[in-house]
Amino acid sequence: MKQTTLTATIWREDDSYVSLCSELGVSSFGNTPDEAIDMLRDAVELYLENAHQLGIWEDIRAVLESPHHFTAPLEVAVP
Repeated sequence: MKQTTLTATIWREDDSYVSLCSELGVSSFGNTPDEAIDMLRDAVELYLENAHQLGIWEDIRAVLESPHHFTAPLEVAVP
């Protein structure tokens, strides 16, 4: 099976940790940051397994095949 690296962002929300794969718009949560990552990995793998059935494989193929993923802080005004 082919491997790729995607981005995971984690933040605390009340008593849980939310995890988000921004490239795919898939999220999950856990009681610890490590659990949130594990749960996100499971959610992303399930999403990818079903991408053909969902009719979205061509929409996500480019992000999976790209060898370069970047993250950067983005400052915005909050009302």
